[in-house]
Amino acid sequence: MSNVLEIVLRDIKRLLRVPAAWVVLFGLIFIPPLYAWFNIAGFWNPYGNTEGIEVSVVNNDKGTDSKTLGNIDLGKQIVKQLKNNKKLGWRFDDESEAMRRVKSGESYAAIVIPKNFSSRVADIIDGDNTQPVLEYYVNEKANALASRMTDTGASTVDSQVNETFVSTVSKTISGIVNKADDDIHAKTNTATADTLADLNKAQQSIADIRSSITDLTTTLNDVPNKTKAAQDTLNKTQKAAADTSKQLNDASSTITQTQGTLNAFINNTGASLDQGSGLLSQASSQSNIAINSIAAGLTKANGDAGSALSTAQQINKDTANLINELESAGLPGSDTAIDNLKQQNKTLGDSIKALTDLNTNLGSTTNSTVNAANGINTSTQTTLNNLSNARTTLGTGALPQLNTGLNGLSTVAATSSANLTSQTSLITQSSLVLSQLNQAADTTTKALAGTDKGLAGLQDHLSTLTTDITALSNSSTLENSGLLAQSIGGDGKLDAAKIADFMLSPTVLDTKVVYPVSTYGSGMAPLFTNLTLWVGAFMLVVLLKLEVDDEGLEGDPTPGQRYWGRWILLALIASTQAIVTVLGELIIGVQCHNVPVFIITAILASMVYVSITYALSTSFMHVGKALCVALIIIQIPGSSGMYPIEMMPKFFRVMYPFFPFTYSINALRETIAGFYHADWFVNMGKLMIFALLFFILGLAVKPHMGNLRRLVDRQLQASDIITNEPPSHKSHEYRLTQALSLLANKEEYRKSIEKRARKFALLYPKLMHGALIAGIVVPAIMAITFSLTTGTKVVALAAWVIWFLAIIIFLVSVESIRDSLDRQVRLGNLDDDAVRTLLYERKKPRKKTAGLLKRGEAR
Repeated sequence: MSNVLEIVLRDIKRLLRVPAAWVVLFGLIFIPPLYAWFNIAGFWNPYGNTEGIEVSVVNNDKGTDSKTLGNIDLGKQIVKQLKNNKKLGWRFDDESEAMRRVKSGESYAAIVIPKNFSSRVADIIDGDNTQPVLEYYVNEKANALASRMTDTGASTVDSQVNETFVSTVSKTISGIVNKADDDIHAKTNTATADTLADLNKAQQSIADIRSSITDLTTTLNDVPNKTKAAQDTLNKTQKAAADTSKQLNDASSTITQTQGTLNAFINNTGASLDQGSGLLSQASSQSNIAINSIAAGLTKANGDAGSALSTAQQINKDTANLINELESAGLPGSDTAIDNLKQQNKTLGDSIKALTDLNTNLGSTTNSTVNAANGINTSTQTTLNNLSNARTTLGTGALPQLNTGLNGLSTVAATSSANLTSQTSLITQSSLVLSQLNQAADTTTKALAGTDKGLAGLQDHLSTLTTDITALSNSSTLENSGLLAQSIGGDGKLDAAKIADFMLSPTVLDTKVVYPVSTYGSGMAPLFTNLTLWVGAFMLVVLLKLEVDDEGLEGDPTPGQRYWGRWILLALIASTQAIVTVLGELIIGVQCHNVPVFIITAILASMVYVSITYALSTSFMHVGKALCVALIIIQIPGSSGMYPIEMMPKFFRVMYPFFPFTYSINALRETIAGFYHADWFVNMGKLMIFALLFFILGLAVKPHMGNLRRLVDRQLQASDIITNEPPSHKSHEYRLTQALSLLANKEEYRKSIEKRARKFALLYPKLMHGALIAGIVVPAIMAITFSLTTGTKVVALAAWVIWFLAIIIFLVSVESIRDSLDRQVRLGNLDDDAVRTLLYERKKPRKKTAGLLKRGEAR
């Protein structure tokens, strides 16, 4: 480290004690910043001085008379509006003068309004779809950027035309609308009244239908009570029928017993006949009572069934009327309800049919029961008469007649019992029909409830709609609010000017700038600052010596120490350049969010650029300096300093992350407009990677390129025209293995090297001529190939650069091989003592190696 500081202090003293060096140093520090200052000032607000860009306007429009628009002269209106427009330097000339000015470059562009322009615009309103045409002439040779700005001027004229057109059309349409306004209001009021009447009528229809549904629901709710009463009566009748059947069976048994008693006691006295007559009368009386009870029950059941039948028929009829009313009303959404009611009414009709059959069967059963009772009574009276006559005619056929009568009575009792038993299944069937009727009534009630609910919702919607329409017809809400209110004048008519303004700009753009930059110059400052710092670093490596000599040094610095010593001096000057540059920018007025960080960023960037330029220049000398120029050329379009990188060709988008400008510009933008998270640290960290890589190049690669640098230096000196700085630190010109091979067998070594040298000498001209031809022919072929394709300009440039680099590397390799063979030949001409001395002095090559080699060359 002491050797590094010694080199730096010695070089600073050298600069301070020579006044002429002060002038050079002053120029190195202050001339590069001038580039940034003048460019930033020049780009400070370029779009604020556009009035000097002249655009000639030619108005040939003759105007027109339109049935719809009336008399219009759009060309005259456009000229009038452009005279108040200060965005460009508008001139108003005739067509020949305008063309002359455009061709001579006095005007950058010309806009010609044709003579039929107004008539073409009017034809659009009348139905002709031919668009009017403005003729735009631009001289792109005069200035590339000016032609883009005159394009904006043409767009301005186009906007003025659109504005005039919209204004004229708006006035015409507003007049037509205002003229028809009264008719529209009258028709609107009539339509509103008709609509309200229809809505009220529909609401009344719905109310009537709902009332019918309520009455029908009340009737249906009473059906379960009536069916329950009918079922109770049927149950009682079924029980009475069972009891009567049992009594008839008992009577039949008694008659049989009586018949047996008569047969057994045929010879008894009249007392036995009286006893038989009493038993017969008792049986007949019991049978008549039971049969009469059954007949009464059947009659009552028949009456209840008839009442239920009448009720069901009335419900069926009411439901049919309700369905007809719903279908007539034609209410939206009522189709489902009507279909459900039709299905339920059909089911109820089927139940009514079954109930009708049941009522008929009950009537028939009642008549049969009454006839049975009359038959039993007749038979009983006949039997009693026969018993009475039997007293007198017992012996003369009375008993057979009595027995016959008992048989008939027994038959009638058995028949009546069978009839009553058969009626039990009929009563059961009647109960089932009544249950189905009850279920149908319940389902119909639910369907009616759903229908009523839907009608209630529809009635509410209709009521709300009626209220809204009434409110709209009686208010002026639409005329007093929103955009319509802004388009209506004080007289209640449409305002053409307001409508035109709205049609020209229907939206409002609320611009909110994130990280605002006050001026265009401040926005361009990062690019110009980086260019200044790079140019400053390049001037340092061009004007100052890069090699460190030994004068005034007490120690013997290593190549690395020499490198650091000269780099620190260059970095100090470059840092001063950076400070002067950014301070001047702040004085000019460049926006800065954080001044200290702004200055630090510039200093660090200048140090990185010194690291790059110094490493390339000291390692590759003139070739390295040429690379420094190439790097700045390619970084201007490839680092997004002027245009977004997304707008650039693919080559630059791919190379964008590999340019140091990319990260330095982004870091400076952070300090100018504001910081976002850790972006500044990220960009500066990536920038430092470039410094690290080129430090490795300068410290690790340069010491191994001594022979190549010596070769280039020798050839440049031979040209006698190109300035060159010979390396002050001589590296070893030979390898240790070569010296040892020479000492081991000098003759064999010399013969081998001389043979290789002669062979390469014959090949050398061919290699050089081939490289020369390839360096000319291949680029020519590339030029022809790429000229026949489109969109390959950047690819062509990249291919040419790569090819030229390949040719240069090839030529350098050929010369390096030739130089290596020459050095080995010179080594073979040294005697053994000189070779041993070289081996001894390898640690101090600067003092004796050159003299020994010269002695070898002399031999």
